[in-house]
Amino acid sequence: MWTVDHANIITAEQKSAERQEATKKAFENAIQKHIDATAIQRLFRDGVTLASYVASTNPQWAAEAQAFVAWRDAVWAYAYAELEKVLTGQRPQPTVEAFLSEIDPIVWP
Repeated sequence: MWTVDHANIITAEQKSAERQEATKKAFENAIQKHIDATAIQRLFRDGVTLASYVASTNPQWAAEAQAFVAWRDAVWAYAYAELEKVLTGQRPQPTVEAFLSEIDPIVWP
């Protein structure tokens, strides 16, 4: 006779939580790619590399890094605020592409 192992049952709530986590990861990955692509526009390897120039002795690189870090912080603050709105039903979930189009472009020095 077959018996049910209740430890292996996946509930609707668990499936929903897994879908939400997968969606969150997809958005985070797309946003990070956007941030890195912005750094690459200035010929830096990625966002982490550009941010590391914030205290550079080269004034141009330091200014670009400072502008980038402020912009990057604003992007993530906006992204997490909007995610909270989605999770609380205050706004519908946009597509990744639509969300990326909401992000203000960086203003380089």
